[in-house]
Amino acid sequence: MATILCPPNYVLLISLMVGCFVAASASNFNQDFQVTWGDGRGKTLNNGELLTLSLDKASGSGFQSNNEYLFGKIDMQIKLVPGNSAGTVTAYYLRSEGTSWDEIDFEFLGNLSGDPYIVHTNVFSQGKGNKEQQFYLWFDPTADFHTYSILWNAQHIVLYVDGTPIREFKNSESIGVPYPKNLPMRIYSSLWNADDWATRGGLVKTDWTQAPFTASYRNFNADNACVWWSSGSTSCTSSNSNSTRSVLLSQELDSTGQERLQWVQKNYMVYNYCTDTKRFPQGLPPECTASKS
Repeated sequence: MATILCPPNYVLLISLMVGCFVAASASNFNQDFQVTWGDGRGKTLNNGELLTLSLDKASGSGFQSNNEYLFGKIDMQIKLVPGNSAGTVTAYYLRSEGTSWDEIDFEFLGNLSGDPYIVHTNVFSQGKGNKEQQFYLWFDPTADFHTYSILWNAQHIVLYVDGTPIREFKNSESIGVPYPKNLPMRIYSSLWNADDWATRGGLVKTDWTQAPFTASYRNFNADNACVWWSSGSTSCTSSNSNSTRSVLLSQELDSTGQERLQWVQKNYMVYNYCTDTKRFPQGLPPECTASKS
């Protein structure tokens, strides 16, 4: 059965929220993914319905999708590391192959018990990123599963949390900004130690007495994403491409989506590269001044 996931702050807007996220039935981790490192610290459970990654002092762990994708919408439900997770990072992202790669990132920065989780986001094109935005989450992401989604098409990238857009990155190729649109990407996730920077700039180190640290995954859904085929075409160019997928490939944020995006960015944004004049003393990146990213 599908589960409706809406931010509680928008209860009064439920009747208007056509895009309120409905988590669809899950694919199977045994069929769709492979654990790629961690020496047994990544595990599939419940006949492939659940996947867990763990980190201890010896090693973290990670997995990747069997398929590559070029555009569409991808959803994953994640329950983040509970308790004192300072120093750890749980990364969930899309990435292409090669030295000049494209990438779309969610990175969840571990914290001291009681502190809000920070989600670090970035977009890479042709191997270059430096487009970071960070947000506090408005709920405890360790108490239950929440849905983290990436919508990626030729016009823009939108990152969602439980159906609420937190970030939009538009195609600004017309003003010379590279945009990821030509290279297929796999889905990756990893849990690893980054206590040199992850928590309060590296001031708080990983407490290994709390290990193993574990993140859990379920209800992966890529029904509305375009699977890349070795022939150079995708499942979205076939005659069997579904109508929802076709809409997503050209979808823009409507007025309600823009309002929800602005609500998150006003109340929960921690860092925005587009306002960091100290980092860019010669002038902000062109996409920042052309339109608010």
